[in-house]
Amino acid sequence: MDLTDPKGVEKAAVFLLTMGEQYTAEVFKHLSEDEVRRVSRVMAHVTNIPGEAVEKITDEVRTKMALVQGDMAVSVEDFLKKVLYNSMPEDQAERILTDILHQLHPSTFQKLTSLEPKVIVNFLRNEHPQTIAVILAHLSPELSAAVLGELPEKMQHEVIKRIATLDKINPDIIAEIDRVLEEELFTVEMSDATKVGGTEKVAEILNNVDRTLEEGILEKIESESVEMAEEIRKLMFKFEDLLEVDDTAIIAILKEISTEELKMAIKAASEELREKFYSNMSERASQMLKEDLEIMGPVRLKDVEMAQQMIIKVAKRLESEGKIVLGGKGGDEILV
Repeated sequence: MDLTDPKGVEKAAVFLLTMGEQYTAEVFKHLSEDEVRRVSRVMAHVTNIPGEAVEKITDEVRTKMALVQGDMAVSVEDFLKKVLYNSMPEDQAERILTDILHQLHPSTFQKLTSLEPKVIVNFLRNEHPQTIAVILAHLSPELSAAVLGELPEKMQHEVIKRIATLDKINPDIIAEIDRVLEEELFTVEMSDATKVGGTEKVAEILNNVDRTLEEGILEKIESESVEMAEEIRKLMFKFEDLLEVDDTAIIAILKEISTEELKMAIKAASEELREKFYSNMSERASQMLKEDLEIMGPVRLKDVEMAQQMIIKVAKRLESEGKIVLGGKGGDEILV
């Protein structure tokens, strides 16, 4: 990019970088996700801003900021992270930031995200379960779950067991995996070791596979380590666990989901959980939902589970934002 005379989106990016994180966060609140993504993409590739460009732009918009003399060094990744997370919901900010950083730091694992699960499995078929575990631990839970489902049954629990016992991976091992997979060098700057696995990662992955596969894997893990299986189960959160959530949290969740999503999700839910939702809706809304369920025809279990998983993700997001508390399967949440 030629930033000596920026135009359009480049001009906006340079201006926001010079104005600081707080100002940019306020501006982002008034932009669409596509506009934020376009500006952020340009920001992500800026490492140095010519002083004359800063002066020209600040003069043009007639701000009160002091003119920057000389060049301005920019810590782009920290800047983007703070701006995005301060200007929009966490899940939306994470999507945009992940997309931008993937462009900045291409790696073996990120390249795999563009492939179909079956293609990834073919790519990994001859790899050791430990290597597969490291790779899946770096992928999203959704993609990891899809790949896991395509692996041979005898290998599934071996891979999951290894993910559960992963803690910190030396960058040299990551580089060796890159070499073995014949991809470009691993370019993400890492600390001496980066935490990538553990039972929390396993719980995230298993939350995204179908129930039959999930139970099958957990049974095999339990046959080898009861403690590990129990720890994983405690970290997992199921749709029926919403029974243990207080009414205030249910109301907050209902505000974030559509009636169609809720209808699909409770199609196969227990009557007790259905009543939990009904009791936190208006009488008219609950009655309409009951009538819709009565005339609703057969639906695929996969669609029901997808709707339930979507609601679980909403619940977890609200919890991460400090808006609700989820008791979870383990029942270890204590409020005082």
